[in-house]
Amino acid sequence: MEAYIVSYEPLTIIALVIAGFLAAFIDSTVGGGGLISTPFLLGIGFPVPYALGTNKAASAMGAAMSVFSFWRAGKISNIAWKICAFSFLGSALGAYVVYLLPAKLMKNIIVVLLVAVAVYTYRRKDWGDNPRLKEITSKLYAEAVLLALVLGFYDGFFGPGTGSFLIFGFLFLGFDFVTAAGNAKVLNFMSGLGGMFSFAMSGTVVWTYGLIMGVAMLCGAFCGARLAIKKGAAYVRPLYLLVTTLLIGKQVYEIIMK
Repeated sequence: MEAYIVSYEPLTIIALVIAGFLAAFIDSTVGGGGLISTPFLLGIGFPVPYALGTNKAASAMGAAMSVFSFWRAGKISNIAWKICAFSFLGSALGAYVVYLLPAKLMKNIIVVLLVAVAVYTYRRKDWGDNPRLKEITSKLYAEAVLLALVLGFYDGFFGPGTGSFLIFGFLFLGFDFVTAAGNAKVLNFMSGLGGMFSFAMSGTVVWTYGLIMGVAMLCGAFCGARLAIKKGAAYVRPLYLLVTTLLIGKQVYEIIMK
């Protein structure tokens, strides 16, 4: 199978590196890197399971770098570490019940939610510029656990827009944009691990491509996270709205075409 779907032509490898770098650069801050990397893998002939599996393996490397960069800059709250296991658990449960709801129903629901998130964020012009959170209460902790479980479940079950929803959730809890992005990457990384192991166990990861793209994603994630930390909400907010809008367009297109 690997000999059939993999090309090691120089131009293909160069394109793979560029796609991986750009995807991780965006994904390191607000998620949505799969809008670049997955279509690229499909475009060079990967069957859907292999494109998804290879992308998961590569993106796990980029996500790890994002988490490290935000952690080193002090832009990850302790609460993210305390609840990340719930994200992994939710993802595992989501993958287990993946066939219970029709995909088209999920797409319709997600479009509505993404539109609501984008409109709310756009109208709150100064939202996320400064943290509103004063202290970690038991109520806040419970809400954060619920956020990790629900969106971890969603990531394992369906996936598109998980990064946007996580950032929105942490903004709603009172974090600023950059810390919300850092917290989101911790949870997204943990939920993504479950998906990566699942694809690896099913044999639908092309490891040579995954490692090449993964190294490019390490570099892209490092650069993207550093820029987000340096520029702050003035950079993260418009990028967040752009990626959310692209996700809405992608979901609407798939509903219309399918």
